[in-house]
Amino acid sequence: MSNITPFSINIPDEKVQRLKQKLCAIDFPDEIMGAEDPWARGVPLSEIKRLTTYWAGTFDWREAESKLNQLPQFVAEIDVDNFGKYNIHHVHQRNDVEQAIPLLFLHSWPGGFFEVSKVLPYLDGGGDKSAFHVVAPSLVDFGFSSGSRKDGFAIDQHAEVCHKLMLSLGYTEYVVQGGDLGGLTARFIALKYGRKHCKATHTNNALPAEPTEAKHPQLHARLQSTPLTPLELNGLARTANYFSKASGYYQIASTRPQTLGYALADSPVALLAWIYEKLHDWVDPKYKWSDDEICTWVSIYWFSTPGPAASSRAFYEFEHRKPEGAFPASQAYIDVPLGVARFANDTVLLPPLWNQTLGPVVYESEYDVGGHFAAWERPDAIAEDLKAMFVRGGPAFACVEGKSGYKE
Repeated sequence: MSNITPFSINIPDEKVQRLKQKLCAIDFPDEIMGAEDPWARGVPLSEIKRLTTYWAGTFDWREAESKLNQLPQFVAEIDVDNFGKYNIHHVHQRNDVEQAIPLLFLHSWPGGFFEVSKVLPYLDGGGDKSAFHVVAPSLVDFGFSSGSRKDGFAIDQHAEVCHKLMLSLGYTEYVVQGGDLGGLTARFIALKYGRKHCKATHTNNALPAEPTEAKHPQLHARLQSTPLTPLELNGLARTANYFSKASGYYQIASTRPQTLGYALADSPVALLAWIYEKLHDWVDPKYKWSDDEICTWVSIYWFSTPGPAASSRAFYEFEHRKPEGAFPASQAYIDVPLGVARFANDTVLLPPLWNQTLGPVVYESEYDVGGHFAAWERPDAIAEDLKAMFVRGGPAFACVEGKSGYKE
């Protein structure tokens, strides 16, 4: 562990002042007046004006920075095959219970390492609850990790970085939780390093392919004879709406991330609108963002080591991964125990039976409240799922050798 050093966020004053200057010099566009749905074309002008004023004048980055620095943060140097060395920023909270289960927590887009902050208090264990050692990296191109910089740094390399980080911390066996980008990375970790190292995964954004008669005859027949529930029908409707009306960001980022990058790198307001749209649209209506939360999320992207445009590179690499795109590979059957949480207000909600195509599903849960950013909106639910999977007598109990999750 000699290549791992403690880390604290400390953005230079001149960068903070430069941000405020840019926010005060913005030229806003106009907008269509009297629209039936003010969000149909993107974030309403009034929302962006309000948040820009708050970000420039009221929001206190130093206070947010201080809160973030309460997390135990480190940087590790990781050598990626054929790509060189990368500095990987991560949170690492060891539990007092030595037999705690090593958990790799992987963030979403447009999220970051900070999402783990809400989950950590629920994972201490004690009594009849499993305990966890938690590692939450900033993926390459995010937060305070290095930028990728080299063509072809695909989801395989993100998985390699995370796996080698766990090894460098002394965790030769571990379990993984992730959603969105983190969930896709978790799939590739299981694909490349299970079952020897990755002993189980849990995701809150499952993306299975539809079972076909040719590939999954028994499951296909079961689906034909099993009527969809109202919840499942609603999920399919939400999924169709997402792909038809709310996935334009992906088409841009996966085809022309460099062109998009000029706006995100130069204009903090463009970055704010780009991220806030997703924060608004992808959460459960019951979750109400505070202005401080929004400004903190966007500020971390603005002040990130690789810069605010870097995170879009992942989408391009998803689609240009060779010999096939990231999603077909991630939908393969992987023989690693899998837990799936389904939140009713997520963006993509496919029938739970489809999950059987992904691997041995040992645990499933359904939540009426919660959206795409489950670890932030419902950290209690994510933690309860993990504890239920790995609790004594649970479906994945003691899957990590010598780590029961309890003080023995």
